Amino acid sequence: MTYEEIMDACRKRDIKMIDLKFCDLPGTWQHFTLPVSQFDKKIFEEGTGFDGSSIRGFKEVQESDMLLVPDIQTFAVDPFSKYPLASFICDVYEPGVKKMPFGGDPRFVAKKAEELLAKSGVADKAYFGPEAEFFIFDKVNFGAGQNFCFHEIKSMEANWDAKEDKDLPGNGHGYKIRNKEGYFPVPPMDQLADIRREMVFEMEKFGIEVEKEHHEVSTGGQAEIDIKYGTLLENADKLMAFKYIVKNVAFRNDKTATFMPKPIWGDNGSGMHVHISLWKGGQPLFYSDSGYANLSETAIHFIGGLLKHAPALMAFAAPTTNSYKRLVPGFEAPVNLVYSGRNRSAAIRVPAYSNSPSAKRIEFRPPDPSANPYLLFSAMLLAGLEGVKNKIVPLSPIDENIYKIDKSREIPQVPDSLDKSLAALEKDSEFLTKDGVFSKELISSWIDYKKTAEYDLIRTRPNPAEFMLYYDV
Repeated sequence: MTYEEIMDACRKRDIKMIDLKFCDLPGTWQHFTLPVSQFDKKIFEEGTGFDGSSIRGFKEVQESDMLLVPDIQTFAVDPFSKYPLASFICDVYEPGVKKMPFGGDPRFVAKKAEELLAKSGVADKAYFGPEAEFFIFDKVNFGAGQNFCFHEIKSMEANWDAKEDKDLPGNGHGYKIRNKEGYFPVPPMDQLADIRREMVFEMEKFGIEVEKEHHEVSTGGQAEIDIKYGTLLENADKLMAFKYIVKNVAFRNDKTATFMPKPIWGDNGSGMHVHISLWKGGQPLFYSDSGYANLSETAIHFIGGLLKHAPALMAFAAPTTNSYKRLVPGFEAPVNLVYSGRNRSAAIRVPAYSNSPSAKRIEFRPPDPSANPYLLFSAMLLAGLEGVKNKIVPLSPIDENIYKIDKSREIPQVPDSLDKSLAALEKDSEFLTKDGVFSKELISSWIDYKKTAEYDLIRTRPNPAEFMLYYDV
């Protein structure tokens, strides 16, 4: 679109305000809004200022002035405002005589990853298809202080409330989803189908093509909406919009949605399996007539790179302390660093739904939806390209249920804590930084933020389960 076309669209829709959205380091959208009268054409060249010291992972107070520059191709109408509102996704720049992209902007990292792919000679396109799971609850309350810590979740379809809750609509109807039986009964057991469909309709208005929606395995309102594959930057942008839409549609229906990986104990957590394929000159590179699961050598080597760097990748794929409460055996958790055709107990699965060469892809299963998609997709691409360039051959595929394999067979696993994943990233980050896609400063900022703001907070705070175990010692 051009600036003139945008202004014409705003006049026709009576849009009076423009919202500028951008992604902070952990992966959450931030925003501020301008009246249309202040939205001059030069903003696409000069940008508009904001305080970077107030944004997680950006700048310290002595260097806080920063710029947002809207990406003109991301124009959309935001459906969640009382007043007609246009929206842009923005890039972050450093001010100066010649403004420079900010190296800590996650979106800039994604752009550099795509540029590196184009220069690599390996491929010219990488397609990503994320499957972000989430929960829709009726009510959530939580709090923590020096002398207390609690959380409580309410869900009208959950099976854990033995007593009736008068505050929950529909209670007393008897339709409760048992643990691990949410995949996927019809209504009235599935009580959230209409809300998921409303989410789909809003996504389509936003330009997000949806392939399917359904209830997921866990009780308590677990859901999945699959969006069509796209290029790295394209689908990272769409995933940010996806999460924004899910949360706002839930809120509009007096519900609350979360992408927290493991909000419920004793049932499946929410993952974000990421499908990826490489293409060159319009041809798929992962297909072979004769290879294992019809995988080409390029695909096998890409898998080799992913598995080799998987411990470090986990710092971006499973970037919260809560992520590792999902990654435990017994809950479809892909903790084993092997690959397999059709096998969901492996970290990398080769989907077998279609024999078409264009559908040949691999699925990296350890990520969860708390990930920053710009950083995760970029790191995955760099790890895979490293495997292709160095012809890294992974361990032989395993087609049996890995959870039932004799424990004497040593199978490598993902780290079991955020701390261990961050330590792996500290030791193995050269594949991310050597071509300048990730700066060393960004890696350092990520590790420091995750350790001090998240891991240390959880490590030092007592929790209720400890009182259950140890109060009477």
